[in-house]
Amino acid sequence: MFNLKLIENIGVPLYLFIYLIIPYSARSQTLKVDFIRNLENSLNKRDIEFIRKNFRNDKNKNIPKQFSKLINDFPDSKWQIKRLKSSIPDKDILRIKVSGKKVINGEIHILESDFNYLVSIANGKIDEGIIKNLFTTIRNDDKKVDISFKIPDKVLTGSKYDIDIILNKPLEDVIIAGSIKPHEVNSFFEQEILLEPLATGGIFKMTRAPSKPGIQIWSGIIAHPKGIITFTKSIDIVDEI
Repeated sequence: MFNLKLIENIGVPLYLFIYLIIPYSARSQTLKVDFIRNLENSLNKRDIEFIRKNFRNDKNKNIPKQFSKLINDFPDSKWQIKRLKSSIPDKDILRIKVSGKKVINGEIHILESDFNYLVSIANGKIDEGIIKNLFTTIRNDDKKVDISFKIPDKVLTGSKYDIDIILNKPLEDVIIAGSIKPHEVNSFFEQEILLEPLATGGIFKMTRAPSKPGIQIWSGIIAHPKGIITFTKSIDIVDEI
């Protein structure tokens, strides 16, 4: 059986990276290589002052606070930033990977997060920033649970699409629980995910994309006798592919 006491303690890690979806602004035009290096170094060195100086005044009070929260939850988190080729005028794409771990009730929870950060930057200032293709997992099973996530990165407005979270090995008499839920960008902090028994080998859901372009966010959890896996995935809702 899965450990119910452990489930009660993972609420904060589950939503840890959803706040990154929120766009920020300052002043900008082009991205400089040294800024990427400085940003990566500041994140790995926990240099909150660098973060504070590189966002506009009306936003920077929140960013250091969120950064401090991340350090507290995953004090050994490691950041890797790589610049990708961009076809969007006046925009650059940073591929960001974050990893870390946290001990809860004597068990190690491993964080892995990958996302593209679409930005404009000039003079070391972030003009606009928005997260694309976010996929974050936090798990304490030491990857003993053989699981596959089949969630699209991009879908057409108004179209139907499938979300499949598959446990690849036969479960036999093993009892698992889980759930998945969509989130509104401006209301995710008030929402909770309630566990339900899963009669099949995972979570299988057909849903419909919103009628307007934007970002749809899904968060979920799988509770297995070998451990707990939480995940968050963003999906681009577009007019054409």
